[in-house]
Amino acid sequence: MTEEPETSSRRGGGVTPDALLHSGAEGEFTAEDLVLASGRDVNPENLAWAERRMAEKGKAALDELLP
Repeated sequence: MTEEPETSSRRGGGVTPDALLHSGAEGEFTAEDLVLASGRDVNPENLAWAERRMAEKGKAALDELLP
């Protein structure tokens, strides 16, 4: 039996390797990323909300939304 590489997409309920899981907060993120993480639709109003939140809280804005 061969092992699948970590970058492969496993279908059928496979487990995503830890090396591929990340929140994005350790690097740069955009207002669109923040909107999507909050579960909102990407539209001008929500992008403006995200930009204000990013300006106010920095990287913590995304950290607060993700488990």
